[in-house]
Amino acid sequence: MNEENKILIVEDEEDSRFIYERLLVKSGYTIKTANNGEEALDLISEFKPKVILADWTMPKLNGIELCNIVKSKEEYKLIYFILLTARTSLKDRVEGLDTGADDYLIKPIDNQELVARIRSGIRIHNLQNELKNIEHNKAIVELACTIGHKINNPLSSLKMSVDSMKDELDTNNESIKDDLFVIEESLKRIQEFVKALQKLQSAEIMDYALDNKMLKM
Repeated sequence: MNEENKILIVEDEEDSRFIYERLLVKSGYTIKTANNGEEALDLISEFKPKVILADWTMPKLNGIELCNIVKSKEEYKLIYFILLTARTSLKDRVEGLDTGADDYLIKPIDNQELVARIRSGIRIHNLQNELKNIEHNKAIVELACTIGHKINNPLSSLKMSVDSMKDELDTNNESIKDDLFVIEESLKRIQEFVKALQKLQSAEIMDYALDNKMLKM
């Protein structure tokens, strides 16, 4: 199993935390654990779990409060959140799901069911992430085509103006000749860039400088 399938277990009971961790490590997942929601928040940004398995009742920051925070942050929204609780009433289950939890397991939890829910959560997370990337790439390609179109119109007018100027200026003048050469070469480069934007099929991003990214053309 891919080591990127990371699970964050948030459980204040040491015995339960140990059992969940041992079970999921044995199933091939990469695990980190936290004693409460506050500890979990310190781990999420660096660990980047695909699934959070959190007990409802914990000190400092309980499972419901943790879920609220996770689901309110854009960068964490796709994390699949499973609430664990001994509460069995329909009202409690509805409250848990209304908070934004993706799944709900009632203690005591069957080991096979827990692994099956984790497996399902990983699958859903991966699918949602793929869809997000597809939509992101589509938006970048559409933006590139729009920019290309918007640049192309004034660029055509500019090229016509330069051609007209050449007819009226003394092109034997070396200084003017050099300036016109620079302008025409710059126009050619911009035209090539516009064509590349309009023909862009996929949004391939590459590193640029100072942690900035650039669209690969």
